[in-house]
Amino acid sequence: MKKVIISWSSGKDSTLTLIRLLEDPRYDVVGLYTTYVEDEVPFQATPLDVVRAQAALTGLPLVEIPLPEVFPSNDVYQSLVIDGLRVCGLGVEAVAFGDMFCNGIADYRRSYIEPVGWQCVFPLMGQDSRILADEILLRGIKTLLTTIDTSQLDGDFCGRWYNRELIESLPEGVDPCGEDGEFHTLVVEAPCFDGKLDIALTEIEQQSRFHYQRYCLT
Repeated sequence: MKKVIISWSSGKDSTLTLIRLLEDPRYDVVGLYTTYVEDEVPFQATPLDVVRAQAALTGLPLVEIPLPEVFPSNDVYQSLVIDGLRVCGLGVEAVAFGDMFCNGIADYRRSYIEPVGWQCVFPLMGQDSRILADEILLRGIKTLLTTIDTSQLDGDFCGRWYNRELIESLPEGVDPCGEDGEFHTLVVEAPCFDGKLDIALTEIEQQSRFHYQRYCLT
């Protein structure tokens, strides 16, 4: 069994990745890792304390890797991730990602992960988004849309639960898993959690392009 650590965004894709790998006899999931800027995960806009609460529910250690800005250069980003995983003490042999589309992202990940001697693992890669959306629902992954890119999807979707009704109401051209960046999610309950994340929704922050559902732990 290879010791694998999972890139953890706090959303449904990384959660499904974790569930799949926990069931895979080839891998021993040793932890999760997240990158953050000023105590918040970029794009998902998930507060770091919420990510820590999720990790606690999985029973896995969380490796926290700070970034100097949301879009550091590739060299800076890659070196920070590699250095963070090297010194985490978990004996990492493989790194897993929840990417779905074969759009060059796998080659990019491999370009800095594999030279270290680690394997890149993509449990969801190349699979149909609608089938994966069905699996997310069937698995009982309860998730909330917390970030909307209003250039691709109406901001009214912000704060809605990811369920069958929502998926069927998505406009034509919007990926049912939001894999083109239309939306990002927060998972509050899943089979890999021992318990659930208790949050209270507060306001919806409307920026020029992105809308964010804000919330707090209760």
